Amino acid sequence: MKRSARFAAGGLALALAAGALVLVLWSDGMPHNTPARSAAASDAIPLAVLGDSNSHSYQDKAWFPADSTERGGAFRSRTFQWTEILARLRGQQLDPGPWVRWGRPGVIALAREWMGLPGGRAPRKEDYLYNFANSGAACKNLMQGRFRQVPRLVALMDEEPERWRRGVVVIRIGLNNWAGLMDLQATDPGAPELREVMAYCAGEIGAAVRRIHASHPATRILLVGIGNEVDDPANFDRWQSAKESRNIAAALDAFNASIRRLTEGDARLAYFDDVAWFRAHWGSRNAEGKPDYKTVEIGPVLRVTNTIGDDPHNSVLADLHPGLVWNALWAQALVARLREAFDLPLAPIEDEDLRRFLEPLIAAAPARAPGS
Repeated sequence: MKRSARFAAGGLALALAAGALVLVLWSDGMPHNTPARSAAASDAIPLAVLGDSNSHSYQDKAWFPADSTERGGAFRSRTFQWTEILARLRGQQLDPGPWVRWGRPGVIALAREWMGLPGGRAPRKEDYLYNFANSGAACKNLMQGRFRQVPRLVALMDEEPERWRRGVVVIRIGLNNWAGLMDLQATDPGAPELREVMAYCAGEIGAAVRRIHASHPATRILLVGIGNEVDDPANFDRWQSAKESRNIAAALDAFNASIRRLTEGDARLAYFDDVAWFRAHWGSRNAEGKPDYKTVEIGPVLRVTNTIGDDPHNSVLADLHPGLVWNALWAQALVARLREAFDLPLAPIEDEDLRRFLEPLIAAAPARAPGS
């Protein structure tokens, strides 16, 4: 029996050693000759992103297969998310890193970190190097678990600390924690469950800010509030009373205020008001809580309504993620906010820039798309 135990122990040790070797050698998918920087100018401002599907690039063919319309819709090849638009319109001034297929499964990344090895990015996706946002992420994914974004981004930033002295990190997260509580918000905006979510997300975002600044104290960080889910066209038939609309707005204001407060008194931090941005373009529901939205006009012919469909004249794609024009307008506003908050030397994205960018993409789409 002692001999059998020795054999079993030896086999276990061998299996553990083999497993450790696999973890050490497990490729992250990034070619070894991938440059640390993209083709942006050497003085471009590094731009990193932490968040959820609203910041996960639509052209990611590692996460979403090439023939998939799951993200980006029927016209995926010319339907871009906001970081993809920034790279096209201001890629010489803002550098999100090279486009790479990079990352490991979350459990592999976590196990490597337990061994003292770099985890890299998790999950594996095809995106800009400094974009750590991934679909489905919630506030816990900033600092915790298999898919934690902040420590892994900081490890990447540590490779070029001098460059990140003038860098910017955008943190846009929280909707996946908040959107499932809409009925509660409509009836009791001060409910303990809502306060708990507010405190949790503010705590995780605050921890993310502190972790970044612990290694890169000069890096600017932009915190983005979450939008109002009543403005999603998929919800137009819900919460249609004035009281419900007021309650939801009060609860959302409290959530966003908890994020905004994190930026107070620190010139390295700023807040982006997503609710105000949406209202400036499409408006809101009326005083009775009924949908009453405007049409966005860009140039002489482009009209975009707050409706659902893959046709780019809709604000929201059939999969309920922001459409091409929404993301273009959001990228425009982001540049304006970075200029205003941090005095960054960025050229504004003018309305004419958007028109020239959007018109060829929209002209290439049929008048009506599947899902429109």
